[in-house]
Amino acid sequence: MKSANAAPLLRLRLVLLRANPIALAAGVAVLAMACALAWTLNAVWSLQRAQAADDARAQQLARARQAAPAPVPVPQAPPAPAPDNLDAFYGALGERQAAEQQVRTLFGLAAKSGLVLRQGEYKPGYDRNAHVYTYQVDLPVKGTYQSIWQFAMAALRAIPFASLDDISFHRDAIGDASVEARLRLTLYLRDGTPQP
Repeated sequence: MKSANAAPLLRLRLVLLRANPIALAAGVAVLAMACALAWTLNAVWSLQRAQAADDARAQQLARARQAAPAPVPVPQAPPAPAPDNLDAFYGALGERQAAEQQVRTLFGLAAKSGLVLRQGEYKPGYDRNAHVYTYQVDLPVKGTYQSIWQFAMAALRAIPFASLDDISFHRDAIGDASVEARLRLTLYLRDGTPQP
């Protein structure tokens, strides 16, 4: 029984030993190419089936959309005329004469936040393109990181015509609880006369 099973393996081994190595390599290459071709055809047929299924779903969805009633357009209010927008813009600006009062407000907010506020730098200006006055305030402050951010947000809430242009932090040592910061705020102001 053992010799019956061994005979085909022995014959195969003898055939392989007698075969030309080049012919054997060519046979293996042909077999590999046939396997690759079969795999490629299977992949292409799978992609074609998936594409056909997607097309069928798209057609079904298109039919469902056509059968559904069209949505009724909701009328929208017309946009405000440009002069009204411009008036609203200039109306939101602060008064130029009250700039010093706004600086006092900043100092009060800093005190409420528990910050040490040193002497600031103030620079008035005029933006010719926007026809607005500006008042740039550079404030060096010292306190905790959280209290500095609370102060900055409180300042923007209290003075809606202000912008926070720059904020920089400096800490002397990693373990220090207090931080030195420099905030640059710009107040946008009107003169009180009608703007163009």
